[in-house]
This record gives sequence, structure tokens and C-alpha cells, in this order.
Amino acid sequence: MKDFKNDPRIVLTLDAGGTNMVFGAMRGGEYVVEPITLPSNSDNLDLCLDTMVRGFSAVSDMLNDKPAAISFAFPGPADYPNGIIGGYLPNFPSFRDGVALGPFLEYKFGIPVYINNDGDLYAFGEALGGALPALNRRLEEAGSAKRCRNLIGYTFGTGFGYGAVIDGQLNRGDNSCVETFCLANPKLPGYIVEDSVAVRAVTRVYGEASGNMNHGLTPKDISDICHGKREGDREAAIKAFNDLGEAAGDAMATAATLIDGIICIGGGIMNNYEYIMPGILRSMRGTIRTCSGDVIGRMQSKVYNLDDPEEFALFAKGDARELKVYGTEKTVTYDPQKRIGVMRSAIGASKAIALGAYTFALSELDKLTEE
Repeated sequence: MKDFKNDPRIVLTLDAGGTNMVFGAMRGGEYVVEPITLPSNSDNLDLCLDTMVRGFSAVSDMLNDKPAAISFAFPGPADYPNGIIGGYLPNFPSFRDGVALGPFLEYKFGIPVYINNDGDLYAFGEALGGALPALNRRLEEAGSAKRCRNLIGYTFGTGFGYGAVIDGQLNRGDNSCVETFCLANPKLPGYIVEDSVAVRAVTRVYGEASGNMNHGLTPKDISDICHGKREGDREAAIKAFNDLGEAAGDAMATAATLIDGIICIGGGIMNNYEYIMPGILRSMRGTIRTCSGDVIGRMQSKVYNLDDPEEFALFAKGDARELKVYGTEKTVTYDPQKRIGVMRSAIGASKAIALGAYTFALSELDKLTEE
């Protein structure tokens, strides 16, 4: 993938969440203006589209140069290559019947518009300028021969976002529908896993565990109870985040088994990392049975918490040893340990999404000039 750090072009970006929209502009992989946040108005199409026009216009007015493109994230499913949003969109119900969003914005601003899934762009940003290069630098500094090339990105928030980057390439799928929110829920059989991972799960599980379904608390309130900043049922609060981690970890184990890459998690709810991560690791490190009676690991790779210095050191070390080449005096390094790691985002979900959107746009613009 080309390095765009010294590229002079500016790309307008947007992190489109169900609650808020964050508008920005990037050059060289960095914001050139302070991002602007506006309410999404996601249940009213007219207001939502007006919000987008106002947000991009406000950012453009702050720039000295004309932007080269608009590139942003939007929850799926959708026909992303053609810029059409539609289908089952819990966080943007006004778009369900189909909205030609890309063509609309191209008409309004007169520049190319690229739209992708928010989870996809989050993963792309972390793979290009976030977790993946940072991890490989740490491995190099630790003297490890281990290097990682694949990344699975998850965002925890209003929904349960997912994206995968394989050897530097974003996996968009044949139908722009690479998702895990609809995997089976290990906590609620017959329901989607997102119902136990999105923030709405925190309030529900707290109510169930505390015996008060009408508690009226927000996820932030329940987080404050965990951290001793607010009165409440702390045991129920911790369980709410721990259960979230267990449900997420089950989905992650499925994805990482198929993709075989590190996992990077972003989203504001990860401020409760110490209560979420144990559940994630417990699920991913769990066991499963065979019909012959054997008990094997839920995953064939060993799972490490890369935010824990001791676990990172073990991940970097592995089981490397020298292996003699038969019939010669030569040796090669052999490390039979299959391992992946889980880590939090160091740059934040919004910036990772913006970085992914920025790089995707410039790559597509370059393709146009090469044709």
C-alpha cells in the first residue's frame, strides 16, 4: 500500500454514527482542522442529509485548498461501490428503503465521493496507521522475528462494527456485506450477538442483574458505578460489562479462526477495558468438544492480551528455537507456536476510521489517473 504521508491532497471525512456525525479533513494522514460533531438525526432523512451538507460545508469553509474528494464511513449493509445506502439499518432507519447518498453528495460538492462500511474503514485505518504498524514496531524493538500482516477491527458502541484487512487489502466482499453483528448470540440463543455487545446490552444486563429493569441509568452511569464514582449495584455493573466481553469474544473467536489476524478494538465503551477484556479472553481461550470425546481449544491459536506487558513479552518470544537443516551444519529459526493478540486502539476509533477513509480515497483517485 502506498504511503500518503507526504501527499498534498485533502480529503473530507466523516464518521457517521447513529447518534453523532464527526466531520473532518485530512492531509498526510492527519487532521488539518478540528473535527466538527453534529447530531445525526438518523431517523429523519431530510434532516440527516441536511446535517451532512452542513457538516462537510463547514469543514470545507475552514480550508485554504479545495478538497480532492469526500470519503467516509457509513453503517451497512449497502451497495458501497455505487454509494447507495439501504437495507436493514437499525441505527439509520430513514435509509432502509435505499438512498443514493454518494451521487447526492457528488452533485452537491462536485468532487468524487467514496463510502464504505464504518467497521471496514476502522480496520483499514488501524492496519495502515494504527495498531498493526505499532505492534510490528514493538516486536522489532523486542528483538522478535514475529511480524503480523492481518488485522480484524471491532468497534463497540451503538452497534457491533467489524472489518478485516488481509495483507494490506481491505476485504469488502462481493456484496459489500462483511459483517459479524448477526452471528449467533451465546448469551441469548436465537438472537443476534450485537444484542449482547452494543451499549444497549449494558443497560439491559444491569437491570436483570440488579433486579431493577426500570433503573433509568445510562451506560456511562453504569460505568461510573464500576469505577466507584457513583452509587449503585457494583456487582451488577461489572457483570454487565463482563457479559458484553464474553459475547464479543465468542464472535471474535469465530472471525479470528477464519482470518487468522490480530484483533484491535475501538469505541468509547472500551474505557471499561478492565471489565470487558476478561470476558473476551475467557471466550477466546475457552474449549469445545468433539463427538469422539476430545476437548480442544475454542481457537487453534494461543490468544494474548497485547496491552499487558507480560503477555506481550510472551507473544513476542513465542517458542522460537534453532532447528538444524538435515545433512548440513546450517540452522534455521523455527517457532511452532500459533498465536494471535487482542489489543485496544491507541489512536481512537474516529481517527482510525478517518485515516482509513482518507487512504481509500487517495488510492481510488490514483487508480483513476492510471486508467
